[in-house]
Amino acid sequence: MKPEHQAAPNSTFKNIKEVEANARTRMEKVLVDLQNEMAHIRTGRASISLLDSVRVDYYGSPVPLNQVAQLHVPEPAMITVQPWDTSQMGAIEKAIRSADLGLNPSNDGKLIRVPIPPLTQERRRELAKKLSHIAEERRVGLRNIRRDANEHLKKMLKDKLISEDEERQALDAIQKLTDGQIGKIDTAAKAKEKEILEFK
Repeated sequence: MKPEHQAAPNSTFKNIKEVEANARTRMEKVLVDLQNEMAHIRTGRASISLLDSVRVDYYGSPVPLNQVAQLHVPEPAMITVQPWDTSQMGAIEKAIRSADLGLNPSNDGKLIRVPIPPLTQERRRELAKKLSHIAEERRVGLRNIRRDANEHLKKMLKDKLISEDEERQALDAIQKLTDGQIGKIDTAAKAKEKEILEFK
């Protein structure tokens, strides 16, 4: 879990709108984070985002693969990697092999082909479990943000900056926001799980 989702900044908010805006911004970051994490989970379907974590040793510096080559998905179970500089073929192949993605690239001197092996049922179940864990972590992150926002509202009430009615309405709004964002996580995770379990 990234730190920005956990603790609220120790700033004091001047009004309810600021509390809600802060919670919304932080919750949206949690969703973006979830999308990024899910993009790295293999489904058996080729996607260039599978190679996002691959770093190539480019003249002594680790560089993202997409900065040294053009990536394509010519068919559902194949990614092709076209290096800008063919002298980098070996380094790119080595980087893909050692990225712990279970991929076995091959090249013909001009193009690197990365076949995406079909997932075993057991591997699919492991990935679905990993996905469920990632989604649950994000739900907890959202609840922590809700708790922070609620604490800010209670403090504002105590400091007589807002009335009890305003606090109640704001707490409801924060709860609705949280429910909506948790719903988005559930929908995204379900769709990804379906992809993992069903794609042949």
